[in-house]
Amino acid sequence: MADRVTVIGWDGSPLTATATSALTAATLVAGAAHHLALPEVPPGAERIRLGSIDLAARRIAGHRGTAVVLADGDPGFFGVVRTLRAPEHGLEVEVVPAVSSVATAFARAGMPWDDAQIVVAHPRTLRRAVNVCRVHPKVAVLTSPGAGPSELALLLEGVHRTFVICEELGTDREQVSVLTSDKAADHVWRDPNVVIVIGGSGVRPAPTAAWIAGREAGHPVGVRGWALPTDSYGGELPPRAAADGGRGGSALEDALSRAEGESEEVRALQLARIGPRVGDLVWDVGSGSGAFAVDAARLGAAVIAVDAEADACARTDAAGRRAAVQLQVVHGRAPHVLERLPEPDVVRVGGGGAAVVSACADRRPERIVAHAFTRDEAEAIGAALSAGGYTVECALLQSVRLDPGDWEERERTVVFLLSGRAPDRAP
Repeated sequence: MADRVTVIGWDGSPLTATATSALTAATLVAGAAHHLALPEVPPGAERIRLGSIDLAARRIAGHRGTAVVLADGDPGFFGVVRTLRAPEHGLEVEVVPAVSSVATAFARAGMPWDDAQIVVAHPRTLRRAVNVCRVHPKVAVLTSPGAGPSELALLLEGVHRTFVICEELGTDREQVSVLTSDKAADHVWRDPNVVIVIGGSGVRPAPTAAWIAGREAGHPVGVRGWALPTDSYGGELPPRAAADGGRGGSALEDALSRAEGESEEVRALQLARIGPRVGDLVWDVGSGSGAFAVDAARLGAAVIAVDAEADACARTDAAGRRAAVQLQVVHGRAPHVLERLPEPDVVRVGGGGAAVVSACADRRPERIVAHAFTRDEAEAIGAALSAGGYTVECALLQSVRLDPGDWEERERTVVFLLSGRAPDRAP
């Protein structure tokens, strides 16, 4: 095992005396090409180009001498320190930090960043990073080859954002570009780079003293809780004259089904069944009042709300703005409109019946939840989920709202709730 391992962060500034002392005494130096070209690297030291950090860690663990690892920015922030300290390598390290590339990028942009979300984009995590950019108004993306500004922009198609792209920070080739996301895909960007993704709609709370990183101060809706009554989101669900997506049945039946599917008790269980979380993309098909879409976004998920009626889309958009959450609202009739949407992680079907559920199942989300007003429709939805390879659960929900003054019944909700879980997807 190496006698001593020092990890040195490099932000383009001259090395500190501590860093210089450790580097000049090193018998093994690991880093990127521009690190290994530093004049302080001893000519006789063994040099390792950092590709796989795990492979480099094994080489360092077997080295007899003094090792130094050079890394851009702060090596303890999404950096090499975590891998080097992993139990399988058994390395004890000393760290000489530097200014992180994220801090430098926000400094170049002249913006505070205590309220920013920070994500790492690799080809395997790019989609989840994009979903964070969909829902949060300020995100710093640490990119990688194959998951850079162009790929981010392509996956954000239809969502307007501003990109601040910081290339090769700390070097004499440093460049900062500001452009809209629809323009970023047309350029070739140099690695490494950090992308600050900002923008979106919604009324933000008045600036206050921040106390927690990565979050906005204040409560966006103005009240505590989720799955609240529809009027808490600033809207109401009017009766509907026709079924979504060719559901069939009478206008009265459809209005009753939609209203019962939008009740706070049903929405609460729908949210519990699909569990929207940060990095997820939620489809809310048949968004109605927008209350479910707002709840899912407040839990950190990106949301695409779909409805066949223009007034429902307007209500959903208004609910999102009032709650200061980012929603992408798509006007169109399911299932046809779903073909051009990006892949979902979880889906709530608020209208459209078995035909829409079947179309959603074809896209293989991890969870699907839907409701039905009649047993026949519930059986059809359950059959559609089963045919799609989902494990199906069904519950008949009845809730009775009482007047606490005289305990008389004010409202009764009876609805079938069906949920499907894809067995081939991680929980």
